[in-house]
Amino acid sequence: MLHLLRQFFFTTGQISRFAARYWREVWFPPYEFQELLKQCFLIGNKSMALVGTTGFIMGIVLTLQTRPTLIEFGAQSWMPAMVGIAIVREIGPVLTALICAGKVGSGIGAELASMKVTEQIDSMEVSGTNPFKYLVITRVTATTIMIPVLVIMSDLISLGGSAIVENLKGGVSFTLYFSKVLEFLQFGDLLPSIIKSFFFGFAIGIIGCYKGYTSSRGTEGVGRTANEAVVIASLLVFVLDFIAVLVTDIFYEL
Repeated sequence: MLHLLRQFFFTTGQISRFAARYWREVWFPPYEFQELLKQCFLIGNKSMALVGTTGFIMGIVLTLQTRPTLIEFGAQSWMPAMVGIAIVREIGPVLTALICAGKVGSGIGAELASMKVTEQIDSMEVSGTNPFKYLVITRVTATTIMIPVLVIMSDLISLGGSAIVENLKGGVSFTLYFSKVLEFLQFGDLLPSIIKSFFFGFAIGIIGCYKGYTSSRGTEGVGRTANEAVVIASLLVFVLDFIAVLVTDIFYEL
């Protein structure tokens, strides 16, 4: 037990130092804009289909599961408001972040771990290139930028899936459905979900880069790095979401 606690605090400290190094170096040249744009495209393009499909199915499932209960209480007219608030506030950001933690986080960790094992990172240092700037800062910045974009896309697609169910089951037009969603959604619902999405993206990027950049144990370490990146990033998403909910709740009470 003592060993696990020691390992936990050691890993937390190392990740914090790694994140602090990112914030120290991100402001100063050289700026790798081409690599940043490339990573933004890869993260967004490769995750779009999976995030969109998952969001669409989630919107359909949430509506199908909730509709009978609301009909029983004669409150089916509240369906667009309930689904809209649930997806925008919580389900969309967290679900998208978990998908990206599994896909993007593991990919970044495995990629950097492979470069570490094959000594490509050492070769970059010898050639005069700053590997931290080129590999870490670009990827962490790209995840921080693209995760909120994917969250917004997932929210819209989820609401579209819910609207299809309501149209087929209850004869509610798409125009009426989305007007009801917009009627009950407030700026205070959207802003916290977008803000915490930036933190989710930063956490996924920093964990994936940290595990890959500090990987060891040869080729077997690549698979272990990818697995650990997914586990730690997913746990961190839940922790950040818990903190965001507490802060938002305090803000609403004030």
